Amino acid sequence: MKKEKFNILTDSCIPIPLENIDTDQIVPARFLKATTREGFGDYLFRDWRFDKEGNKIESFVMNNPAYSGKILVAGKNFGCGSSREHAAWAIADYGFRVVVSSFFADIHKNNELNNFVLPVVVSEKFLKNLFESIANDPRTQVTVDLPNQTITNNVTGESEQFEINGYKKHCLMNGLDDIDFLLDNKDKIEAWEQRQTE
Repeated sequence: MKKEKFNILTDSCIPIPLENIDTDQIVPARFLKATTREGFGDYLFRDWRFDKEGNKIESFVMNNPAYSGKILVAGKNFGCGSSREHAAWAIADYGFRVVVSSFFADIHKNNELNNFVLPVVVSEKFLKNLFESIANDPRTQVTVDLPNQTITNNVTGESEQFEINGYKKHCLMNGLDDIDFLLDNKDKIEAWEQRQTE
């Protein structure tokens, strides 16, 4: 099934200025029994969003109506810890399209890409300035331009290039998962196989 294509996104952000956010904090281990991706957004940062009785923790940013948007901005070393793909499922199911950090754990970064979430690596300086902009105004908007591989803080005008694997960029821009990509190239694959047997 094709996903929503990613081209240019301009939106506000939800900031979590903490370093070393691990996958158990992103989605606690007790929720890993499910085998389908649907509904995992309910478990995103569950123990930070809700107390043991299930009441909202008002001090947590995701429970603050002043903050909204499809861009999550997190501190350095996001997604460290275990390699559970459920963490990326939760981020995607909640509705985030982009996660911005100065460093991602490799496996989690790939899991995000596989779930149509774009991990954008920025410099420490850019990240610090972005957190400051959002703290000053929760409505701060960021533009993520995937074709040109740039991210821009629309308050300060500061912009940076980011890296992305060419194949993953193609898949995001065309709304293709790995199976879709193979099916789209079925004729080319069959033609190549035919040439090998000639």
